[in-house]
Amino acid sequence: MAGQESLTLAGVLRGHNDMVMAIAAPMDNSPFISLLVWDITNPSTAVATDPEAAPPEYGVSYRRLTGHSHFVQDVVLSSDGQFALSGSWDGELRLWDLATGRTTRRFVGHTKDVLSVAFSVDNRQIVSAARDNTIKLWNTLGECKYTIGGDHGAGEGHTGWVSCVRFSPNPMAPTIVSGSWDRSVKVWNLTNCKLRTKLEAHNGYVNAVAVSPDGSLCASGGKDGTTLLWDLTEGKMLYKLDAGAIIHSLCFSPNRYWLCAATEDSVKIWDLESKLVMQDLKPEVQAFKSQMLYCTSLSWSADGSTLFAGYTDGTIRVWKVSGFGGYAI
Repeated sequence: MAGQESLTLAGVLRGHNDMVMAIAAPMDNSPFISLLVWDITNPSTAVATDPEAAPPEYGVSYRRLTGHSHFVQDVVLSSDGQFALSGSWDGELRLWDLATGRTTRRFVGHTKDVLSVAFSVDNRQIVSAARDNTIKLWNTLGECKYTIGGDHGAGEGHTGWVSCVRFSPNPMAPTIVSGSWDRSVKVWNLTNCKLRTKLEAHNGYVNAVAVSPDGSLCASGGKDGTTLLWDLTEGKMLYKLDAGAIIHSLCFSPNRYWLCAATEDSVKIWDLESKLVMQDLKPEVQAFKSQMLYCTSLSWSADGSTLFAGYTDGTIRVWKVSGFGGYAI
């Protein structure tokens, strides 16, 4: 049973000089991306038995992707693992060929910082969100096909920064889900980018949205410290989970009925069947008083055995599921 499973710290990836805002794990167990490309095929077998000791190194970075002129806010991988897509405060998206480490395409159109990017399931479409209050749908040639918000969309767009955007993987209901600092979550029809549903219940800005692996559920979270679960088919809220602190990132397990939230206190793992926190993951060391140490980004490995968590100290902590079994969502 999933309730008998738990996560233990397996190691740490060190290489970033600032907080890790985004992590992208591939569909297989090949190297993964945080704008550094990491080889984790031969992680350290050391075990940190002393809770005061630093955890072992889990892998090494072997390529740095450079080209953006400002802070990189988000990164995702294509499903075949050949390309990475990044969004930056320089207002651009970049498509990277991971075999060469070079930019193959630049996406120019946003007038302010890009905050979120995503690939469609078939890798043929790209969506981005920015501080210009717009969402843009692109093809892989760098051509913007639709713009939602701003002077577009007949007033349907967000009235605040669009902090997070995701595709639903459900082929029967192709949609885009967005979260904004206007406190709303919106669901858009992918075919014409028209508003399908407006979801409102948060008391503060929305930082993160996540869509379940089957596309039936959406989770949203932000400043009010609550995670809201939404039924995307019915367009209604199902229930609320209290995280107790600002939420920076959310992700569903790919093969368990779990939801993970990166908060300013810890990484919370909820069992959605019981709606209880099954584990509260905290870093093994605390930062100096002048620095808050907390998780800012999350990503699961495709097989659900490993959770990667990026922190404000520039490290990525790697958590392994013990008693690996699970059940499908």
